[in-house]
Amino acid sequence: MEKSKRKKVSIAIPASIVSDTPHLREKTSKVGLIGRTAAIFGIGEIIVYRDEPTANQKAEIDLITTLLRYMETPQYLRKRLFGLKPELRYAGILPPLRTPHHPLGKRASDLKVGEYREGVTIAKTGDGMLVDIGVDKPAVMPKTRLLIGERITVRVASINKQILVNVARIQDIPYYWGYEVTVWNGSFGSLVKSGRFDLKIATSKYGVAFNDVKDKIAERWRRAKHVLVGFGSPTEGLYEIVKREGLDLTEIADFVVNTIPGQCAETVRTEEALLASLAVFNLLGFNV
Repeated sequence: MEKSKRKKVSIAIPASIVSDTPHLREKTSKVGLIGRTAAIFGIGEIIVYRDEPTANQKAEIDLITTLLRYMETPQYLRKRLFGLKPELRYAGILPPLRTPHHPLGKRASDLKVGEYREGVTIAKTGDGMLVDIGVDKPAVMPKTRLLIGERITVRVASINKQILVNVARIQDIPYYWGYEVTVWNGSFGSLVKSGRFDLKIATSKYGVAFNDVKDKIAERWRRAKHVLVGFGSPTEGLYEIVKREGLDLTEIADFVVNTIPGQCAETVRTEEALLASLAVFNLLGFNV
């Protein structure tokens, strides 16, 4: 789907999504499914919020954000940008995104003029910068001065003896270009009330069956520029999470919906709810 037909959709997930999984390998697998699901459905932003106010969730947040950002980074840039981190011990089991900004071509001869690439600045030249864009020789970005080691998005301008590239704006790329990862240093309730979103959807097994409100959501979705879809934790739903803030979920969210009505399992894990919910929105043409 072309980006011009998209709107920005953010998903909010709790920091405790990995708290019920003891081993780093299984934590990595769980986060991998979340990143892969976000890419499949073209999610623009993954927000990690704090859902246990009395707990120090820094370790969980660092793990989740590091893994998600590592997944989103093209393979050819990962070594330069991440190096060795303990959170990435089992990064080899993370699924590939296979999105347009993760190209498979590794030779300069595979490039095309007008192609977009992610790159990292690796050196300064007399009139610009050298940029690693994942092929067998660096590209030249003239008349630009950036910090070495900075990740940038570029557009191939010419391919002759040198590969010339220019800085590109992601919003100008006409197709999906990955997700960003944001940490919200606050609760879900404060995120919903932040004013960032013009449509706020909370998912809950106690919500209204999606089919009963899909037409109303569709009408709001068409007009919205920035949509938030929120998810609860492995042990607490969003009703319980915002109740600790003295809030009522139905009063702060535009819709509280059950996207898996009639579920036969007592609980649905966050990563399962994420996949099910985004599939429902996508099936009904909500342009996720």
